[in-house]
Amino acid sequence: MRCMKFKGLQGVSVRLLTRYAVTPMYPEASRYLSGYGGLLTTRINSELRRMQLSINGKQLDVGAALREYIEGQLPSVVGKYFENPTDGHVTMSKQGHEVRADVTVHVGKGILLRGHAEAGDAYAAFDQAAEHVGKRLRRYKRRLRDHHKDRPDNADVLPGLQYVFEAENDAVEDSNEPDQPVIVAELETKIEKLTPGDAVMRMDLANLPAIMFRNVSHGGLNMVYRRSDGNIGWVDPRGERGGVAEGS
Repeated sequence: MRCMKFKGLQGVSVRLLTRYAVTPMYPEASRYLSGYGGLLTTRINSELRRMQLSINGKQLDVGAALREYIEGQLPSVVGKYFENPTDGHVTMSKQGHEVRADVTVHVGKGILLRGHAEAGDAYAAFDQAAEHVGKRLRRYKRRLRDHHKDRPDNADVLPGLQYVFEAENDAVEDSNEPDQPVIVAELETKIEKLTPGDAVMRMDLANLPAIMFRNVSHGGLNMVYRRSDGNIGWVDPRGERGGVAEGS
């Protein structure tokens, strides 16, 4: 059984309390529930008010027990490091013999946090995805607070469009190959003014392979991306380092 342990409840978990407190198997849970139930309910409801959370399944039924578990866990994981997440979304899907959990949380204006994992059952998949989310928030918690404190509400953004090309089909004969790639989706996007360091943080939090931004030092378009060797690449057509120190 996976547990969401609550400080002050001497190891009794939220899931155990809500599902098993009235059963003969766990008589000690009833005693703790009578003393701490009000505090428990107040804290969970407060967290859910701060985060609007949606949960759905693809080729998988998200039952009441799993939904309750996610609703109890995710706000607590995020709340350890960030006080005011705006909304979150969890998708549970079947991937062959395993279950995949995709977790997305908006932790502020323009800040998107993503984590995913696959495991043999839905609870393990969600636990691992939530752990990935928590690790990223822990890594950047100070910078996120400073970012929101220093960031104006009308931050300079450049509207743009992003396109999704159809994947190449090896079965197509060379003579029938189109001259231009086929566009299968067109999406609106915003290109923000960021430092290279903040762009790397955004890319890591959103679990993206690359991110385009406008360099705050000169306003030109830049890109950071994940290299195959594990390092981060930075493209600046103007060749200006923007105050980034060697080795940073």
